[in-house]
Amino acid sequence: MTRLIPDWLLYIVVIAAVVFVLFRLDERADAPEALPGQNQAGAFLPPPSDFDPQVLVEVGPVATSMGSAFAISEDGWWLTARHVVEGCKRVGLVVSRGAAAPVLDVKPSLTSDLALLRTDGAPAALVLDTSERHFQVGQRAFHIGFPQGRGGEAYSRLIGRETLVATGRYDAREPVLAWAERGRTSGVRGSLAGMSGGPTLSASGQVIGVTVAESARRGRIYTAAPSSILRLLGVEHVRAAGAPAPRLSPENYGQEADDLRRSLAVAQVVCVAPEDAPES
Repeated sequence: MTRLIPDWLLYIVVIAAVVFVLFRLDERADAPEALPGQNQAGAFLPPPSDFDPQVLVEVGPVATSMGSAFAISEDGWWLTARHVVEGCKRVGLVVSRGAAAPVLDVKPSLTSDLALLRTDGAPAALVLDTSERHFQVGQRAFHIGFPQGRGGEAYSRLIGRETLVATGRYDAREPVLAWAERGRTSGVRGSLAGMSGGPTLSASGQVIGVTVAESARRGRIYTAAPSSILRLLGVEHVRAAGAPAPRLSPENYGQEADDLRRSLAVAQVVCVAPEDAPES
């Protein structure tokens, strides 16, 4: 995991200024309204339905850019968003300032905006909570990653399910969870682009989704459903094994998120587009 690639030094400098905008939400999407004044969890999350609202997204072309990922196994497996890494000439995980470790294999899902990454090893991994039937409308979530190329986080409350319909670089249709953003840590402003692929954690510190899209105008964050994560792990025969992060609250989630990034449980992903990669 600590193997360094000098070639990445140039890449990091070049793409540090790139604003990561691979997903653009179609403003015609009909998202439900936020939950005004809701402080407690409510009804249990229903199963996916053909009547769930749709959110339309356009997947842009492959570009040299940055996203987020998190470790799910100390064997070297990570989760991220498909649109962050699919089609890249090279993919790496930033391990220190100016240096990145190589991603040896990229396994994108064909049915959802998820991808598995494999490296030589991984730090302490995060545990997954895939018990969707126990999720409740109004429950809190904490989104961690690297919005606009810098460490940052937001917290939200669950609205319900929607169907994400992606077009552009690839076509996909999948159930996702919709969250109403409730706050951010200081310094995080504007688009959350670059947080794609980062973990969405419950208050108990377990991963309950992967951030895949946002609608800044509506204050919405969309995450891949746990069922989609389970499907990808099953297809690739990957066993996730980790431990929960400390308990999270609106008061401490910024500090705890910093600790997860420092330990590399949550890392920044570098995608080098084919046209920007030198010949090897």
